[in-house]
Amino acid sequence: MDIIIKTLQVTALSTAQSDTAPAVHEQVTVVELDGDVDGKTAPEVQAQVLPLVQPGSKILLDLTNVPYMSSAGLRTLLLLHRQFLGKEGQLVLVGVAEEIQDTMSITGFLNFFTICETLDSGLESLNLKVHALPA
Repeated sequence: MDIIIKTLQVTALSTAQSDTAPAVHEQVTVVELDGDVDGKTAPEVQAQVLPLVQPGSKILLDLTNVPYMSSAGLRTLLLLHRQFLGKEGQLVLVGVAEEIQDTMSITGFLNFFTICETLDSGLESLNLKVHALPA
């Protein structure tokens, strides 16, 4: 299991029509997982991602390269969800495989998460756009 953590500088999308309105800059953390999330790897995911959950934090969890997730992985997602609720943060799942979405739907977990197909659509769901890519 590879876990890559990146911080992006982003700009809040303004609902105002004025081009002279100042841009609001924020940060979003993108966590890319690569490999199965199961009983062996879920504790590693939990150990690396939970410390990122801070008050008001925004995290995109990129599951594009996760072909399989066991019940231990689902439990880790639920734990993350609960942490975000307690800290008023936002968590968006990106690139979730159809099989994993089916399992999440059957278990009722799908109702707890915002799921997007791409990182761009995930940023849009947070009302953000990329300002600068990480160095």
